[in-house]
Amino acid sequence: MEVVWLLAFAVLLAGYFALEGFDLGVGLLMAGRPQERRDRMVAAMAPYVLANEVWLVAVAGVLFGAFPVLEGEVIFALYPFVVSMLLGWIVRDAGLWFRRRIEGRAWRGFWDLMISLGSFVLAFGWGMVIGSVAGLPWIAGLGLGALTTALFAFHGRTFLAWREGRGGGRVLALSGLAAAAPVVVLLAAVAPYLLDHAAPAATLNVLSLMVVPFAPLMVGAQVWVWRTFRPGKGSDRIPSFF
Repeated sequence: MEVVWLLAFAVLLAGYFALEGFDLGVGLLMAGRPQERRDRMVAAMAPYVLANEVWLVAVAGVLFGAFPVLEGEVIFALYPFVVSMLLGWIVRDAGLWFRRRIEGRAWRGFWDLMISLGSFVLAFGWGMVIGSVAGLPWIAGLGLGALTTALFAFHGRTFLAWREGRGGGRVLALSGLAAAAPVVVLLAAVAPYLLDHAAPAATLNVLSLMVVPFAPLMVGAQVWVWRTFRPGKGSDRIPSFF
């Protein structure tokens, strides 16, 4: 059972990097673009944002339930990064929600800047977290932060090309795999430690009964979003809440 939950944790975390990675990448690429272009970029990613963020919530749930000891150790050791990334997440989402609440280029420009800033904090922060968990020195962590930021930006660019009919789904999938690669490598390296710090078998069995019925709903929601808003099907109009 420990192996099953380790695989579930790996899939969820890799899925978050591959899916939310392009949202963050689009946010990064918004910096310095004309207002009209920023509007189109938000319109391209808007239908996917909430569904993609569910992956991180699921990651946190698995970490809390299946690896409670590890969760306490990780959160405590990475407290500065966790707080910074939570603030970045809040700022990024606040930008998405508030950018169209009042008309005006200055208002929208400010919140677009917050989207880019929050996306950068999250993208760079993930690289720092990976480096810290791997026990790398600070300079290597900074390098990983730059790498994850670049990977997410590339993923976001590939996603925009796909949404605008200038790129194929295969290239988008490959960029998603590239965005998820750092965390996959890390999880492979720390797998023995994770297995040694899993919750008791009885707890994992109960957790399975609670989670398994909802897994098809999560997968089904993702399939519906991607089928509904694929190029040529979904509208490019920015949803009213963004």
